[in-house]
Formats: sequence, C-alpha cells, structure tokens
Amino acid sequence: FLQAHNDPLVQEINRSFAEEVGLRVVHICLPEDSSKDEIVNEILRLNEDPNVQGLALDLPESLYSSKVLNAVKPEKDVDGLSDVNLGRLVRGDASDYLVSPTASAVMELLEDLDGKTVLLVGTSGALGATLQCLLQRRGATTASCHWKSPGLQSKLHHADVVVIGSTKPDDVPLSWLKPGTTIINCSRDLLSGKHNYGQKNSPADENAVCSLAVATRMQNMVKTTEQWIQSQQFRKWDLRCLKLQPLSPVPSDIEISRAQSPKAVDVLAKEIGLLTDEIEIYGQTKAKVRLSLLERLKDQPDGKYVLVAGITPTPLGEGKSTVTIGLVQALTAHLNINSFACLRQPSQGPTFGVKGGAAGGGYAQVIPMEEFNLHLTGDIHAITAANNLLAAAIDARIFHENTQSDKALYNRLVPVVNGMRGFSPIQLARLRRLGINKTDPETLAEEEISKFVRLDIDPSTITWQRVVDTNDRFLRKITVGQANTEKGFARQAQFDIAVASEIMAILALTTSLEDMKERLGKMVVANDKKGEPVTAEDLGVTGALAVLMKDAIKPTLMQTLEGTPVFVHAGPFANIAHGNSSVLADKIALKLVGEKGFVVTEAGFGADIGMEKFFNIKCRASGLVPSVVVLVATVRALKMHGGGPNVTAGAPLKKEYTEENLQLVADGCCNLQKQIQITQLFGVPVVVALNVFKTDSPAEVDLVCEIAKQSGAFDAVPCNHWSDGGRGAIKLAQAVEKAANQKNSFKYLYSLELPIVEKIRIIAQKVYGAKDIELSPAAQSQIDDYTRQGFGSLPICMAKTHLSLSHQPERKGVPTGFILPISDVRASIGAGFIYPLVGTMSTMPGLPTRPCFYDIDLDPITEQVKGLF
Repeated sequence: FLQAHNDPLVQEINRSFAEEVGLRVVHICLPEDSSKDEIVNEILRLNEDPNVQGLALDLPESLYSSKVLNAVKPEKDVDGLSDVNLGRLVRGDASDYLVSPTASAVMELLEDLDGKTVLLVGTSGALGATLQCLLQRRGATTASCHWKSPGLQSKLHHADVVVIGSTKPDDVPLSWLKPGTTIINCSRDLLSGKHNYGQKNSPADENAVCSLAVATRMQNMVKTTEQWIQSQQFRKWDLRCLKLQPLSPVPSDIEISRAQSPKAVDVLAKEIGLLTDEIEIYGQTKAKVRLSLLERLKDQPDGKYVLVAGITPTPLGEGKSTVTIGLVQALTAHLNINSFACLRQPSQGPTFGVKGGAAGGGYAQVIPMEEFNLHLTGDIHAITAANNLLAAAIDARIFHENTQSDKALYNRLVPVVNGMRGFSPIQLARLRRLGINKTDPETLAEEEISKFVRLDIDPSTITWQRVVDTNDRFLRKITVGQANTEKGFARQAQFDIAVASEIMAILALTTSLEDMKERLGKMVVANDKKGEPVTAEDLGVTGALAVLMKDAIKPTLMQTLEGTPVFVHAGPFANIAHGNSSVLADKIALKLVGEKGFVVTEAGFGADIGMEKFFNIKCRASGLVPSVVVLVATVRALKMHGGGPNVTAGAPLKKEYTEENLQLVADGCCNLQKQIQITQLFGVPVVVALNVFKTDSPAEVDLVCEIAKQSGAFDAVPCNHWSDGGRGAIKLAQAVEKAANQKNSFKYLYSLELPIVEKIRIIAQKVYGAKDIELSPAAQSQIDDYTRQGFGSLPICMAKTHLSLSHQPERKGVPTGFILPISDVRASIGAGFIYPLVGTMSTMPGLPTRPCFYDIDLDPITEQVKGLF
C-alpha cells in the first residue's frame, strides 16, 4: 500500500481488513511533497518485487495522473485505474480486469437502477469512466459534470442518484437536491472524516462507502494473489510458432537464419511460463534464466527426457544438433507438444578452426546463429577468467612460500587492519581442516602457523593448466616464470582449450549455486610434498571463483527457426570431458514442458563416448532418468564404416559417398548395430534417426532403417528436417513419443564402489569392444594415488578419440580384439570424475593450414557477420 502522506487512520483500516482475510499489507509512506517521478520510481520497484502481488495507491489528488496510474503493472493494479484495466472493463473481458474498489462500493450500495438518472459530480478521470460504464450496464442514465458547471441546480434537481467525487463547495446548497435523492460520497477526503454533508434523507451511510471500498480492495488483492499463484503453476504453452518457407536448393545456414525474424526473447519467455523476474535479458534474442524457477516449480512433474546420440561419426559430423533441433520443431510447431532443446555452447576454437558454427543446420537451427556461435552471454569467458585466476594463485603461492619465512607469510596472509587481525571465513575453514580449532590469530603456536601458511605444493604434480578458447598448438607446452622477478622459479606448463577446463565440467554438472561453490572448492590442483591433495579451497580462491561464475550458472534462453525454446548452457568436449550440456538447463526445461512435454538434449560424438558419459556421469549427478535415446546415423558415415575411402574436412567427397552403393551401406551398418547394443546396455529404448542427405538413394535409406529395426531399435525413421524444418521430422517425433511410453529399465553400467581399474575395464570391454586394457606405469601410479586419497568411488570419464570405437582413429566399423592403452589418469574432483587418457589425447586442438577464419568477416556497414557457414 503506497501512500504519499502518513495517515494512520487509512493504514489502520487497510490493516484491519487485510488481517480478516489473511493478507499481509505493507505500508510504504512517502513524503506528501513527493514528485510524480519519485512516486513512479517507487511503483516500478514494487512492480519487480516478486513478494508483492498487489499494489494500491493513496495519493494527493494532484499526483493521480496517467503517468502514475499506468506505471502500476496491470496484474498488480488492485485499484483498477490503469488504462489496461479500464480498457478491459469497457470491452467487458469479465475475468481479465480489476474494478476500482471505490466504484465497486458505489455499485454495491445502489440497488435497482433501471431507468434511474445518476449524476456524477466532480467524479472525473479513471473513477468517473469506470462508474459510467458500470452504471450504464445496470440500466441507468448517466451524466457527469463539475461543481462549477452551468445549470448545475437543474441537473441536481432531476437526478435520482448523485455520486459526489470531490469536495462540495459551500455555495452549493443542499436545497438544490430534490427530496429522496440518494447521495453517495466517494471523495478522496472521505476516510479522513473532514467532510460530512449532513444529508439526513440519504439511505447511504458515508462510512459504508469507505468500508465497502476497503473490503473490495481486499477482494481485488485476493484476486491478484490467486492469479499470481495460478501463474506459478504449470500451464500448457500458448506458443506462437514461426512459419517456415523452405527453399530449394537449400540456402546457406546463415542466409536461412537471417531470413527468419525471431521473436523478442521476453515474449518467448512469457509464452513458456517464465515470469518477468525470472529472466535477465541480453539484447533482443537471448536471456539468462534464474534458478529461482526451480523452487517455484518444484512440485511440477517432469516431462519426458530424450537423449540424442550418434554412431561413430566422420570428421564432418553427422548432424546430432540438427536432429535435436528438427525434433523439437516437429514436436512443438507441428504436433503441438511442449518441448525444449538443450544444447551446448560452441567453443570459439572449432568455430574459427575446422568446424565453423554449431547451431544445427539448414532449416533446423538455433537463431540468431551468429550470436549462438560468438560469445553468446559470456559463459566461456567467465570460465576462462576463473580458471586462469586459479592458475595464477597456484604459481603465486609457490613463489611467496619459497621467498618468505613463516612469520612473514602469516603477517601478510592475516594482516592487521585498523589495529585488528582476523581470519577470513575461508581461512577459518582451512584451520578446521588442519584440526586447529582457534579463531584468534594471536593464539596460534609456531607449528600451527607453519601448517597454516605452507601449502608446500610440489610443482611437478601441478595438474591445473591455464586455458584460452582458441586453437593454439604453440601453447601445448610452455615455460612459465622466466622473468628475473620470479627469481628462477621456472617450470614447464601448458594451455588447454577453455572448454576442457574442469570449471566447464562443473558448470555442466552442478545443481545449484551452493553445489557449484562446493565443487569449485574441491578442485584438486596439485599434491603437496607429502603426497596429499591441494585444493582451490586451500588456496583461498573458492569465493572469488564463484563470483566470476555467478551469472554463467544461469542457462541461456534462445529459440529455433520455428520459434520453439532452446536452452544453451555449458560446452564440455566429449572426447576430453563428459560432452553434455548442463544438468540445470535440463532440470529447468523438464519443469517448464510439464508432464506430457519433452526435453531433448544432445551428447557429444558417438554413443560410445557422449552417451556413455551422459548415463554414467550426468544422470548420476542429476538423478534424472532418460526416457528414449535417439541414435543419429547417416548413409555417409555407414559407407565409411563399410570400407569407404577416408573422409577429410575440406576435401570433396569421393564418388562412393555420392552414388548408390548398397554393399558399402550394409557392411557399415555393423557400427550402427554396435551403437544400438551399447544403448541397450543401459535399458533405454532407442529410435534410430537417419539424417537424410540429398545424395542418399531411397534403397539405401530403406536398407538402413530395416537393419536398425532388426538390430533391436524400437523404430528407425528417415528425417528431412535439414531441408524441410520440423515438418521433415514429424515421423521421428511420433516415434519418439511412442517409445517414451515404453517400459524403461534404465541402469548404470557399473557400480561406483568398484576399483578404478575395474570400472575402466568394464567401459573398454562392454562399450568399446576391447579385449582388455593396458595401464602405463604412470597411469597405475596415479590410480594408486587417487585410491589412497579417497577418490576411488568416482565415475569414469574416458578421454578417447571420437573417430573410432577403439583408440585408433583409422579403425572403422567395429574393431575387436584390441588392447586399450591407458597412458595417464587424471582427476576432476570438483566435477566428480576420474579421467583416463586413452593413447595420446591432446587437450589443445591446433589450427589447420586453412582455418575457417579465412571465410569469416564483418560487413562494416550492416555489421553483419559473414562466413560462419
């Protein structure tokens, strides 16, 4: 309740009525001389306060302007005086507007009005318009005038009812009224008791107007609260999908993207049930979604959970992202089923290196595609900043410990500020871990001080690397600390690509801000000289990392070419990390689609890598159970696995891939069959989506679908979403909907309690088809260390080539009988997995001779990006 004065009577009446109906009223009293701008600013603040469901005004007459009244959100306007509420009243949208409490009180006091003449005196503006509309609907003849209007005496004499909206001047005698006239006083001074017209023959007690008005205001408040509660609940989307007009031949991806006009992201957010205070808008077409949504919809049943995986791909990729987008476009734009796509954010490395953009393709894309591929909302930059802050902290700590005494270190780590010395919260936590239960810095013994100030990091054990989101082969091995100021403390190090950072894996697996902060603190960066792990928490940097990541934790909302919603969040590589978008994006999307809706997420590379990690790592972290796996295959990839010539990015395809060759396709289906079998290990129904290219013959397409169904797929469907949009994936959507209703016996591949070596062996044998594994001495040593340090019960994240089921990229089809070499084993304790390196795996890609950046340009006139595809 917003007042521009401090009238205790008004406050008391409102509070009394509110208590009776169980509402909590907060009075905000501004000075009586407040300006309109000051009033509006306070209204705008209350509009955005999610704890305020209704807003009533009590202001001096001079402040009741259109600017002030229309500043109140229509859904919070309990006085019903905004233009939106008045317009709805005039149109008669009975369930969609709020009526002025004063006008409602007047109407409540008046009984039979049919044929009566009602004069509104001094009742202008929004209240006057509301009364005229309501009175006329009740059959009254209405007229309106001011106290100074010519012929006022005559008008008063002929009126059956007089409604007074402002103070009566003394020069207007009561004798002008005819006997028996009903007078209703609804002037703003009524509550203060300043005026009493003393009209004894009036049946309407002035106090009744006051009481009824306040009671009606409370009714309106209840109505707005009920509407707010209803808005918190799930509802079927009222989504305006965007129309597609596919062209043939299909234009470039960026031409298709630019030909479509996306909806404003706040419009999309409202369509899918997001509240205004749950989004943070970045430009016109993307927005961050706040995690508070999960609390609001915590009792809402989840939708169906669909994973898109693939067979072992060619270096060109087989279209998993395109299938993901085509599927949700088909589900929502064509079958009217709520659905959400959840994708990873592309790394700048491949975008400017060998792949170009990764927003889907053809008529199944995320738009605007250049924004999707370039920076987006800055999450990767936040990860880079956090990662490198930690890297700097490690080397700085080693340097300072090597160049200072215990006492000097202690005085700098716990300085005297304003004559007082105190531990920060993160330092107190370190003391507790060390078993030192003291809070006063002056009471630590020399031995305790030494334990506290010295991490004693062994530089040869540092596993934390600096990162940059660019393919830069010359950073694969570097030397740091060469300046004279570092006093000879040089060491060899390296850069990884930013998306390989453990912080990226944490972003993808975390379930809350609190969980993320805890995971960041657990990250092990090295061992000390006693062989014990040193963490980010030990370095005192956890809080700073969380601050850098506080916005990155929120998923980014975008849309497909057909205007259906997409979450873009996190981007870990699947060959050197777990290769899946975020748990948070999936969880929020599952709430938003509702029980009958679908969330479609994608796992990187082949099912042997991304899907296996999705099930064994991501599903363990989230607790979510998948409903269906969509396995993407292409005739091109199957021909390669059947013995076709090498496929090289940038080189023209050989004729085997552009002409019909049923024998190559049949031979290559062994890889598809193996990937179906891998999916069946987890007990989830699988639907094969054959991503059709224009060079595929009908016979080749039919052959693949037939073999897939014979091999245990629930269904196998050819898809043309690349050329036709969602319409080309309708059969796939229908197959997925049916498969999601099948019995699901989902299970993990291994128990976490098994030894690390045994978990690696199970993945190698059951998923890759290896005969056995072979650990290098370094790998065995690391496994022994991690087991001793208490990390043996973590899941496994294999770092392996995506171009073969084996560790050898050139071995296509289904290799068997091979020994899988494990060259090294590392740990991402914050993310929560152990990652063995299979063979030689690089965590920093390099640029090819002719990178994609040759074709990427900016038009300085239009500011349009060129050449992403």
